[in-house]
Amino acid sequence: MEQTPQGARMRALVDTLNRWGYEYYVLDAPTVPDSEYDKLYDELVALEKASGERLPDSPTRRVGGEPVKAFARHAHIARLYSLDKAVTDEQLSAFFTRVEKVQPDAAYTVEYKYDGLTMCLTYEGGAFVRATTRGNGTVGEDVTAQVLTMHSFPLSISYRGTLEVKGEAIIRLSVLDKYNRTAAEPLKNARNAAAGAVRNLDPAVTAARHPEILFYDVNYMSEPVLSTQEEAFAFLQKEGFKTFGYRLCRTQEEVRAAIDDIEVQRKRIDVLTDGAVVKLNDFAARERLGYTDKFPRWAIAFKFEAEEAQTVVREVRWQVGRTGKLTPLALVDPVELAGATVRRATLNNMGDIRRKGVRIGSAVLIRRSNEVIPEILGAVGGEGEGQPIEPPAVCPYCGSALVEEGANLFCPNRDCRPRVAAQLSNFASKNAMDIDGFSEMTACRLYDEAGVRRCSDLYALTAEKLSALEGFGEKKVKNLLAAIRKSTKVPLDRFLFALGIGGIGRVASADLAARFGSVQALAAASVEQLVEMENIGEKTASNIVAWFADPENAAEVSRLLAAVHPYVEEKSASGPFAGESVVLTGTLSSMKRSEAQQKIEALGGTCQSAVTSKTTLLVAGENAGSKLEKARALGIRVIDEEEFAKILAEGAADAK
Repeated sequence: MEQTPQGARMRALVDTLNRWGYEYYVLDAPTVPDSEYDKLYDELVALEKASGERLPDSPTRRVGGEPVKAFARHAHIARLYSLDKAVTDEQLSAFFTRVEKVQPDAAYTVEYKYDGLTMCLTYEGGAFVRATTRGNGTVGEDVTAQVLTMHSFPLSISYRGTLEVKGEAIIRLSVLDKYNRTAAEPLKNARNAAAGAVRNLDPAVTAARHPEILFYDVNYMSEPVLSTQEEAFAFLQKEGFKTFGYRLCRTQEEVRAAIDDIEVQRKRIDVLTDGAVVKLNDFAARERLGYTDKFPRWAIAFKFEAEEAQTVVREVRWQVGRTGKLTPLALVDPVELAGATVRRATLNNMGDIRRKGVRIGSAVLIRRSNEVIPEILGAVGGEGEGQPIEPPAVCPYCGSALVEEGANLFCPNRDCRPRVAAQLSNFASKNAMDIDGFSEMTACRLYDEAGVRRCSDLYALTAEKLSALEGFGEKKVKNLLAAIRKSTKVPLDRFLFALGIGGIGRVASADLAARFGSVQALAAASVEQLVEMENIGEKTASNIVAWFADPENAAEVSRLLAAVHPYVEEKSASGPFAGESVVLTGTLSSMKRSEAQQKIEALGGTCQSAVTSKTTLLVAGENAGSKLEKARALGIRVIDEEEFAKILAEGAADAK
């Protein structure tokens, strides 16, 4: 915008108002009365209206805009991982052992673990452009309009590269209490209140609940300038993001002391917390430790002892899962616990019931395990009070005689309604066949009204059959059939996960797909062949072999393969890494490890997370540690980053 006197005045107003807003919302130290802020704000609004212009960092952007019809999906630049959890000192010690094998003199940061909704904010060229929820860690919901109603982050920063920062949307306990005094529908707890505020389609509702974001991480920088978590906090504070502080610890004893302090202080602060987060301070050492499929290996959340309460068991119902296993669900007198009303709690099996002395009508001690899952700890009061809980002789849903295996009961009827519904729901889930819009409720409707009994039956559904179902209009039928058709081409690892074989999660599915290359090859594998794999134990191997040996499972796989075409992405057979099993270790100066892995795989190689007897090549960056030592001991070829870059360049030239 041309720097007219009017433009210069707008710039001065924006700078002044942003400084005052930072002092008020971030520093909690206002320097001017509200009336003076309002006077300049009204002047800025009038100038913007008269000129038709608004600066990118104008505080008037924080009104949030009109309600949206639905949240758009947005892919994060870098994945937002969740954290592994520790609830005992032994688990915390195991974390220290893992870290200090790579970094013997490790320093750690200890931070409050906020209980809210994880957020990711993106900046380009110094300007705020987007806010998203964490979602599944890879893709989240775009909630920019909602987040613009908050004041705990800057609209412009001095860093000019592409930036993602991570924080937790929270509602302070005092703010929630004030809101509930006049609310038509009071909110039960700060965690749900924050999530509901951010994920409300109307930004006006968000603003009315007064959430804010506390920032604690730099998730991505296009031009990295940080080397420690300590520097990351300093960067966030310098750029105007609201943080809640941390403690730098140089020994395990200091970490434990910091955790103890947080456990005491968390009851005295105005933010809901449920633990402490311990992070390795050094970023280069983090790269050497790497990640699992779900968690970074260099951080852990220490969860505090959950709150407990006493209630009474009134009834036990038995639920059937996709494997046929029956799980007892206790219905209890409503009890307030950790900010939520608990009415039911899961008991594992009859062995668990007997061990804990739980009976109908008996008083029990209940806890929300990790403050999420209700758990009965055991009966209290006089022994033998109440009516004994008897295991059912037949399935409560289909009437089939139950089979007892150890402490568990199983329904052997593969056509049992809840069992089929759970199988269908798992098969259609996002990490499996990804049939959009499919839910367990849909599965139940298809079971009841369309005769669907197996996953393969989904591929025989027609518009005529679905249109006969109540509530299935033309658009819903069209969308469901399109999603089912789309699922007929699926990566092999997701297809294997969709089969629901016991013990086979996403990581194992990917390993099995890479090792065997087809469903048929996996079905023919022996226990010995499976156990040879790095991440497959004997029990899991036996489960796989037994599953494919079952005639009904084999018949279902045949029916599925008549409709579905699982594929494995072809790798170059002629690239410079063809036939190589490659491990990356240390820090690469020219690219991120994930980029290097993609380049290796594009040129025919297979990347491994650990050095094994099958490893043929190790790429060693700066500060390479134990993996380099192991590779040398095994006589594995080792190259440095310079040679690695040369091979990549030659491979790219050959591909042209």
